[in-house]
Amino acid sequence: MTYFTRNHLVSFTLILLGQLVFASESIPSKNKPNVILILADDLGYGDLSCYGQKNYQTPNIDALATNGIRFTQHYAGAPVCAPSRCALLTGKNLGHATIRGNKKANKYGDFPIAASDTTLAQLFKNEGYTTGMFGKWGLGVPNSTGDIQKKGFDTFFGYYGQLAAHDYYPEFLWRNNQQVPIPENKKYKNKVYAPMMLHDSVLQFLDRNKSNPFFLFIPTIIPHAELVPPDSLLVKNIGKYGHEKPYKGIKTIKFARRFGAYGVQKNPKAAFAAMMELLDKQVGEIVAKLKADGIFENTIILFTSDNGPHHEGGANPAYFNSNGGLRGSKRDLYEGGIRVPLIIHWPNHLQPESSDLISANWDLMPTLAAFINAKTPSNIDGISLLPTTANQTITQHPYLYWEFHEQGGKQAIRMGKWKGVQLKVKHPKQTRFQLFNLDEDPTENNDVSQQFPDVVQQIKQFMDTAHTPSPLFPFKKIDKQKK
Repeated sequence: MTYFTRNHLVSFTLILLGQLVFASESIPSKNKPNVILILADDLGYGDLSCYGQKNYQTPNIDALATNGIRFTQHYAGAPVCAPSRCALLTGKNLGHATIRGNKKANKYGDFPIAASDTTLAQLFKNEGYTTGMFGKWGLGVPNSTGDIQKKGFDTFFGYYGQLAAHDYYPEFLWRNNQQVPIPENKKYKNKVYAPMMLHDSVLQFLDRNKSNPFFLFIPTIIPHAELVPPDSLLVKNIGKYGHEKPYKGIKTIKFARRFGAYGVQKNPKAAFAAMMELLDKQVGEIVAKLKADGIFENTIILFTSDNGPHHEGGANPAYFNSNGGLRGSKRDLYEGGIRVPLIIHWPNHLQPESSDLISANWDLMPTLAAFINAKTPSNIDGISLLPTTANQTITQHPYLYWEFHEQGGKQAIRMGKWKGVQLKVKHPKQTRFQLFNLDEDPTENNDVSQQFPDVVQQIKQFMDTAHTPSPLFPFKKIDKQKK
């Protein structure tokens, strides 16, 4: 039996029927496309109706999938927020990324990505694009190497830090490096709903930039806990989802409420469905604005998520089948923790398709660079997912790699049909390796590591090769062996 060797890349010639191609033969050079990248927060593989959700519908997102490319074997960069965003924005997997875990810098934000990291925004800015971001950053604080404007964004409005973004009624947001007070939310008055403010800013950005190429990054905080939708949408959904187990949350501890803890929710299932309804509605309004401004057909829209579904704040991913029947959820390196939706939509340029290409969010940088004829940094791990002509070959990954530094340390490799998961990496005496054949066992219930020792050996070699030591996020025993 033959498996991928360490330096072996497999190429496939793509054809029009059943594969990924541009509908046109070349990318227009005069009028470069606009790009909108929407990153949902903790949205699982099964949380969209176009990926099998039965409890509610997401018609606007579904329309993008129907008329674009819907990827069915796509992965987030990590099973939690900050490293996943680092992988997406820098094109590096977790073996090479600067940020490999959630690491707080101060009360305003998180440990910064490196000055040497080139982000998607910088790539677009270097090509003459106007760049904007509205939502959650999570990769630094003002005046650090992770300062948002240092990383290529002309305009930012939202949350610098992850913990602050747990609060849907914050007392302030950031506009670039300045705090913008929201006095209506002082003392828990909860009058101004932040996702609506952010969405209004998105629509204003589109209006301001309809005549010039732009890159718009929308890292929304929906549907991350806390489970707090607008009252009008919550009321519509109450009573639709059977018995509700109220979530007690935090009522009075101000520091906890504003920096990490979640509020009370009497109807958490209804609240989650209402938040998904709001997210879908906002996507629909973005599409409507693009059409009204006459730029819809020249705008690429991508939709994905940062990791699998969460359990915090009263969320019930089992009820909604949020992981699409896969094993695990957020913080797991099983499929449910890292497999996420990816939709790429570009009218008259991309053939509508459902693709089982194995890919990850670190592939989005080279993919988008190909769309706009830009060069990517030389040290990235991503590869372009789409060819520019019908007969062009595309190279697939020999493997995908993840590592996770909580819960004793974890590593995972996806190599074709094989999935290797290694647990308790930081505790060598407790380390356990599992192997799954995803073609036959997509829910990862049957460990076949004893039957295929040669596959296990190769995956372990890939795990060793893919991981480079990081002083910020060490696997001490492994890193010591590499010296």
